[in-house]
Amino acid sequence: MNAMPGGGEFGRGARVDVRNPIVLMAEAQALAASMSPLQRQLFGRLMRRMAAEADKNAEKAWKKRKGPMAAYWRAGCTYMKHIARAIDPASTR
Repeated sequence: MNAMPGGGEFGRGARVDVRNPIVLMAEAQALAASMSPLQRQLFGRLMRRMAAEADKNAEKAWKKRKGPMAAYWRAGCTYMKHIARAIDPASTR
């Protein structure tokens, strides 16, 4: 097993903070710390449901050849998933 640049078996890209930079943001950490486990779970669920809707909107826009709108919705989807994982990392629902 060779060590990859950045450390670890899979290298720098395996680090959570590289894959999701929102987890290092002070406001995200403060918000997560101020919430109960149930609140974090509900907020994470809300963000994941909104991400799923944004993903559907991106697909619709892409099929209509509306590239800028597809990119907008895809970026929103990604941010919502990142926020969900930063606030509620234990849940992958």
